[in-house]
Amino acid sequence: MSITVDWISSRDRLTPTQVAVVDAENGQRWTYQEMNQRAKSLAAFFRQQGIGKGDRIALFSPNDVSYFDVLFACAKIGAIFVPFNWRLSVRELIGIVEDCAPKLLIYHRQYESLAIQLPIETKWSLEQLHHTYLEETISLPIQFDILPTDPWMILYTGGTTGKPKGAVLTHESVYWNAINTVLTWDLSSVDVTPVYMPMFHTGALNALSIPILYAGGTVVIARRFLVDDVYDVIQREQCTIILMVPTMYHLFIQSSRFAATSFPTMRVFLSGGAPCPHVIYDAFQAKGIAFKEGYGLTEAGPNNFQIEPEIASQKKGSVGLPMFFNEIQLVSNGKVIEGSNQVGELWLKGGHLFTEYWKNPQATDEVWHDQWFRTGDLGKRDADGYYYIVGREKDMIVTGGENVYPLEVELVLSEHPEVEEISVVGIPDAHWGEIVAAAIVPVRGKKIEIEDLDGFCSKKLGRYKVPKKFIFLDELPKTMVGKIDKKGIVRMYGQ
Repeated sequence: MSITVDWISSRDRLTPTQVAVVDAENGQRWTYQEMNQRAKSLAAFFRQQGIGKGDRIALFSPNDVSYFDVLFACAKIGAIFVPFNWRLSVRELIGIVEDCAPKLLIYHRQYESLAIQLPIETKWSLEQLHHTYLEETISLPIQFDILPTDPWMILYTGGTTGKPKGAVLTHESVYWNAINTVLTWDLSSVDVTPVYMPMFHTGALNALSIPILYAGGTVVIARRFLVDDVYDVIQREQCTIILMVPTMYHLFIQSSRFAATSFPTMRVFLSGGAPCPHVIYDAFQAKGIAFKEGYGLTEAGPNNFQIEPEIASQKKGSVGLPMFFNEIQLVSNGKVIEGSNQVGELWLKGGHLFTEYWKNPQATDEVWHDQWFRTGDLGKRDADGYYYIVGREKDMIVTGGENVYPLEVELVLSEHPEVEEISVVGIPDAHWGEIVAAAIVPVRGKKIEIEDLDGFCSKKLGRYKVPKKFIFLDELPKTMVGKIDKKGIVRMYGQ
C-alpha cells in the first residue's frame, strides 16, 4: 500500500516509540506504534460493521485523539472521514447528513442529544467504540485497493447563505499539503504543536497536525482554549510551533504572563483564519519572538505561502511567497497580472488542492479554470514578489465609484486602542451606491465616540474609505465555523 494512503504504518515502522499524540488535559500519550494499532483495530471493527471503500464515516466530537483514530482507520479501508461541526444546529447537521449520507456516526456523549436526532441508521458513542475496538480482538482483513486519488475526507466549508459545501480531499491532496508544509516550513520530528482550534476545521487538522505527524513530530490536543492553559502546555510539552487565530492572540498577549515568559522552546507563532492586526505583530516583535501569518482555504491544503519571521516583521500583513510545490497567480478581467501592487483574484495550482465539492458539480465548475482554483480572494504582490491578501472579492465595497477593500479599513481601526474587534462592510445607499460601515466591539468598559473614530481613520485613510456609519456591538455575528458573518451584519444593520 502506498505511503500516501496508509502512512501511519510507515511511521510505526520508522519511529514506533516516538510520541505522536498527547492529551493536553490528562497528559495521556500515544506513540506512533500505538496510534497505528488503534487505527488497525478500528479499521477491522469498521469492516465488521460492513463499512468499505467509499463509505462515509462521520465523527461528532470535541477535540480528541479519536479524530486521528477514525482518520487513520479510514485510510486503511478506503472509507471517507467526515468530521461534523458541533457549532451547527440540528437543521444544519441534517442538511449535511442528507448531502453525504454517512453509513456510520461516531459521537461523543457531550453531543448525544444532537446525535440521536440525525437520520443516520448506525450510531456508536465513543465510549462504546473504545470498549469494543480497544478491549476486544477483531480479526478481519482490512486491506483494499486504495488509490492516492481516492477521497479521504470531506470537510464542509462555512457559508453565510445556502447550504455548506463538502470539499473533497483525496489521499494525494493531503499528502502534497503535508510534504509541501514539511519542506517549506522546515518541520521535523522534534516539532511539537498544540491544537486549540476545533479539529473539524482544516486549520486544526491539516495546517499543522497532519504535516507534523508526517514528519514524526508530536501533536498536543487541547479540548478548549483557556489562555493560562496555553502558557502551561507550551512550557510543559516544550512546544515549538503553534497556530492560533487573531482573536486567540489578542487574549494571549493581554495576559500578564506574556511579558514574563520568554518561550525558549518556541520556534515560531503562526496566525491564520483571519487577517492579523498589526498590534499583535508589534507585541511579539517587541519581545524578539518569531511571529508570522499565513493564508489558507479548506479547498487548498490549506497551506499556500511561506514567509520568514524577520521578513514578516518588516512586511506586516504579507503572507509571503508561494510554497515549494505551489503555483500562484493574480488575475483581473481574465488576464494574468504581471506587475506589482495591482489587485487581482488569487488563483492557485498544485497537488494539494481539493478535487470537487461533494455531489455539487455546478459549484465545482464555478471555481475551476484549466487546473487553476479560483479562490474568490483578492490579493496583490509587491516588487519583491511577496503576496498580501486584500479581502474577499464579494466583500469589496464600491462607494461613489471608488473601490474600498474592507481589510484595509479594518487594519487601521484595529490599531485604535479602544477597539477590540472590527468588521467593515458595504451597506446599500441611494446616493453613494454603497457606504462604508464599521461594526465595532469596544474594549470592555470603554465607550468610543464616533468623532474620535472618524478622526482616527481620517489621518490614515483617504476620505472615501473612512466609514460613514459606525455600529457598536457587544459581539460580532459569526458563521458556523466561527468567522465574522459580514452578510449577517449587512442584513441586520443595513437599513
